[in-house]
Amino acid sequence: MNEGMKRRARHAAAAAVACVLSLAQAGLHAQETAGAASAAQAVALPADLAKVTREPVAQQARWLRTAAQRGTLAQLDDATLTALFKALDPLAVPLYIRNGPNGYPSYQFTMARQERISGKWSDTPDRMLVKTTREPLRVYAKWLPGGAHAGQETIYDTTQRKDEMYGHLGGLLGKIPLWTAIDGALARAQSNHQVKDLGTEFIANLYLTEGKKYAEAGVQRPTDVEARTIDGVRVVALTYETPTGRPQFYAKKEVLGLDLHAPYFRTVESYDNDGRIFERIVIEKIAPATLDDTAFDPKNPDYAF
Repeated sequence: MNEGMKRRARHAAAAAVACVLSLAQAGLHAQETAGAASAAQAVALPADLAKVTREPVAQQARWLRTAAQRGTLAQLDDATLTALFKALDPLAVPLYIRNGPNGYPSYQFTMARQERISGKWSDTPDRMLVKTTREPLRVYAKWLPGGAHAGQETIYDTTQRKDEMYGHLGGLLGKIPLWTAIDGALARAQSNHQVKDLGTEFIANLYLTEGKKYAEAGVQRPTDVEARTIDGVRVVALTYETPTGRPQFYAKKEVLGLDLHAPYFRTVESYDNDGRIFERIVIEKIAPATLDDTAFDPKNPDYAF
């Protein structure tokens, strides 16, 4: 083959390669365009909701409160709820929670709670009825049938003793009530939290405290947002993953289920640095209630002290 023929062959090969690359790039671009269009279609919001996501963060937080109170959030389907909360300013939910109220002056709720105590996960959740007032802080808790520690009762009343609670263990041998420290060995044997932590306010305050540390660590927004129904409770689940985990943060990964009617959380899942869950809470039912002194009196005939 002479030199001219070699040059023509090289040029033809180069042209063929360029053609293949051009076609491949065109195909890749088409796939990317189609994927982007599909994603845009999947997260498309109605015009009125899309407008909300373009408002300043303070206005977004105010809109969330109004939409929750009016039932607007609860009326949205899961896909729209998910798309909305993904599109909101990442500071909108923290501001909405900070503006509160994160509970009620006087209310009661039922909850399911599981914790990892001394490294051991409880296979059977505690089921509890809780009555509480916030000023003064008073708590009555009863462990319900079907859960771990069923039959126990405790009362914490800051107008009586701020550092102790009054309770009994339930069962035939545990009906003798006694005073015990709210952070003592008996309390810690059943929970990593104190009885005064029972309530939506504690979860909201922990979220806000952790949120400051998230921002300092560069965690600007949730790693995942999804409308979910957890044990019958419909929430917007916000997942936060921290770079270092414990002990700097409360958890390596936290999944918080935002209530659709009020600025507080109904569900919590907390994971340690090894990816093991160490806490799960579902507030099943919650409602404001008028609670007088008898609700926190061990002599109440409805109680078993």
